[in-house]
Amino acid sequence: MDARLQRRIQRYGCDLAARDYEPLWQAQLAEAQAALLASASLAPGERVLDVACGTGLVAIDAARAVGPDGQVLGIDLSGQMVDAAGQRARERRLSNVSFARMDAEALDLPDASFDAALCALGLMYMPDPAQALREMRRVLRPGGRLGLAVWGERSRCGWSAVFQIVDAEVASEVCPLFFRLGQQGALERLCADAKFEAIEHRRIATMLAYADADEACNAAFVGGPVALAWSRFGDDVRELVRARYVESIEAWRHGQGYKVPGEFVIVAAVAPGGPHAVRWLPVSAGR
Repeated sequence: MDARLQRRIQRYGCDLAARDYEPLWQAQLAEAQAALLASASLAPGERVLDVACGTGLVAIDAARAVGPDGQVLGIDLSGQMVDAAGQRARERRLSNVSFARMDAEALDLPDASFDAALCALGLMYMPDPAQALREMRRVLRPGGRLGLAVWGERSRCGWSAVFQIVDAEVASEVCPLFFRLGQQGALERLCADAKFEAIEHRRIATMLAYADADEACNAAFVGGPVALAWSRFGDDVRELVRARYVESIEAWRHGQGYKVPGEFVIVAAVAPGGPHAVRWLPVSAGR
């Protein structure tokens, strides 16, 4: 698929999902985001880059970690996501975090200007994740820390049927990208190819809890990665794909609700030229 077209699909899909992303996904992603932040060991006064920042969930927690003497920049391809993140920061009266629309594969930022770079569940959307990692390494100071989170193995993510269900109606071009970095060793190899060092990883089994079928479907279609395709479906097609998706997660129904299994991969690494210690801190997801 042409990279420019893929970026357009991701940008406009995220624009459409921006309003609903946080209420539908904040609790579901909290465990991965907490593990990512713990792996980065952020300290007061540091400069942090949050790549594919979405509505700012990680960037705002990072801003609290680095304190008033630190600085966090969140960047995202989606203007609507960036606007939502900025509004969230203003509501919390945080002056040490800012947001900008920017392509992760061509960061408009100076070399060696950040102490840490984070990317929470965004790398698998990018046409060239290897280039995005090279860019993150470029803007990190020697010994700067990298923290990444992606979804894990497709077979361990019970909601993954959403892609084939949508692709049966229109080619969404998301599924081939979405789980490949979650395969065994894939993200670690990509980091090594980008010249990162002291690479460590962990896998986290999780459970996505939904109150009912409507909430599960809204997360999958309205606030999720297939939002652009969903926006183009008529009512009849929407009814069809919702029914198919609910059927696909039936095994994880508990009463009216659902507890759907998932998996995250968290990788921590260090830019060359500095200390190689990566310190995994205890994770408190606040769920």
